[in-house]
Amino acid sequence: MTRHFLNLSDAGADGIAAILADALDRKQARAGWTKGRIDADAPLAGHVLAMIFEKNSTRTRVSFDMAVRQLGGQSIVMEAGQMQLGRGETVADTARVLSGYVDAIMIRTDEHAKVEEMAHYASVPVINGLTDASHPCQIVADLLTVIEQGKALPGLRVAWLGDGNNVLASIVEAAGLMQFDVAAACPQGFQPSNADLALGKGRATVVGNAREAVEGADVVVTDTWISMGQAHADTKLAAMMPFQVDAALMATAKPDAKFLHCLPAHRGEEVTPDVIDGPQSLIWAEAENRLHAQKSILRWCLGQIG
Repeated sequence: MTRHFLNLSDAGADGIAAILADALDRKQARAGWTKGRIDADAPLAGHVLAMIFEKNSTRTRVSFDMAVRQLGGQSIVMEAGQMQLGRGETVADTARVLSGYVDAIMIRTDEHAKVEEMAHYASVPVINGLTDASHPCQIVADLLTVIEQGKALPGLRVAWLGDGNNVLASIVEAAGLMQFDVAAACPQGFQPSNADLALGKGRATVVGNAREAVEGADVVVTDTWISMGQAHADTKLAAMMPFQVDAALMATAKPDAKFLHCLPAHRGEEVTPDVIDGPQSLIWAEAENRLHAQKSILRWCLGQIG
């Protein structure tokens, strides 16, 4: 049976735990190496990953490209506008064609239905590099970053500030799987859906204000307020400002609390410079961990772990 990674629940708690353990081991084994050096076991030698981008990308593009290279494989990068997909060929036909050429497909797109259709018709693993509904690869990197700080996931308290978006949906899903708690402070009109909250299996709540979410938190997380393609920016920014992460708000979290942001960031909007560039911020480790997370996600999809 083909393993797809469209949401965290595709791997389940045991699969996510295996991915995280593998990522930690492989990262430590590469300490001090140059980035282009292939892992000693080259587990994806002879494998090719196709990457489809319908949305702009920095971290997803480079981390997946470097992930497959470090594992000994190769990648093909395709912009949707330069493919027949951008001229009306169906996702289903694209999935069937690519399955005859490559060993796995990663797609970064808008509608979640597209990755579901891709997975339905592909005979090779399909990985969700981002959709409007979820961002599972990012959250694996976030969990990896937290674990590296010596924080156990069960019982962890995570505070989310701002938009009830795709990143929050995947954090909530992770909470339900890995047994930690999420308190989300979001303005009216931008709260997560009941369906997204249900992914947390009772471990996620929406609270009334930023301080209530952050008090006693182990990890504080936010994201850019205006995502690619969103309109009505001025109205949304005004609604979001009370949920900005600043030093005073961080001071209400635990003394050893850490700050995460999946980037790109807009300093002075969702977070102030003294927080995102301060000692509690883990954003650069978090960004690097996209690489290590993708490597182990690829290995899980291809049946090498878990």
